[in-house]
Amino acid sequence: MNPVTGHAWLPHNKCDVGCVCPGNADDESRVRVTLRVALRCTLALLLAPGLPLLAVPVPGRTRVQRLYCRLVLRCFGVRITVSGNPIRNLRGVLVVSSHVSWLDVFAIGSVLPGSFVARADMFTGRGTGVVARILKVIPIERSSLRRLPAVVDAVAGRLRGGQTVVAFPEGTTWCGRARGAHRGRGSFYPAMFQAAIDAGRPVQPLRLTYHHADGSVSTVPAFVGDETLPRSIRRLLTVRRTLARAQVEALQLPGADRRDLAGRCQSAVAAGASRRQGDDHLLVA
Repeated sequence: MNPVTGHAWLPHNKCDVGCVCPGNADDESRVRVTLRVALRCTLALLLAPGLPLLAVPVPGRTRVQRLYCRLVLRCFGVRITVSGNPIRNLRGVLVVSSHVSWLDVFAIGSVLPGSFVARADMFTGRGTGVVARILKVIPIERSSLRRLPAVVDAVAGRLRGGQTVVAFPEGTTWCGRARGAHRGRGSFYPAMFQAAIDAGRPVQPLRLTYHHADGSVSTVPAFVGDETLPRSIRRLLTVRRTLARAQVEALQLPGADRRDLAGRCQSAVAAGASRRQGDDHLLVA
């Protein structure tokens, strides 16, 4: 969702719930949609008790995280493919991605599992707070510039410790269709890239998009404007199938200038948008 109004550093966009298409399919009966939603909700309830496994420090935890995220995607009828550059099994990599939805966490987690930098106000509830601690989320308050250096230091510390950290440098979500259509949309803000420079660790740009079964862009997963999480979940559950595409771009060395690093990563993601995506080489879920 869009961040609250505040200082000039806060990113803004014009996407709202009007950009999002309804989830229910016109060519399906109400009974079929209801049965599908009931089945997926049941699967989600069965998966919920396994969430703490993501925090258990055991050998192969990365595989457990990846598998768990794949299963969550299945609950929402999402299949994901990976294309582009090969994924390098490096330690301490900052992953930066385009941002559409809360579903991005599970889509990226099924490909490049790690801890996430996420808006602090998304985890103010008791249940979501527990999830944040289990997943070792690094909270960021975008309305407070004074707290930003501490977040950057926390990310740098995890990178030095060999952990993968995922951040969304656009600072807000977009519906998916508007990306690249207007100047200024989807710009990568440089602040979080300072963590990679401080830690001397590489950055892995990732382009994440969602599509209908026919390949056209889907806005069903978009989490924008005044959208609520329950409404977003309900919309996803009614859709027969959603395709997520994760395009891995060229790994970027940190260098010494965060603006240059942010620009290089943004250019890599933009270039990936113009390439054909018919070369998907790995079916993840």
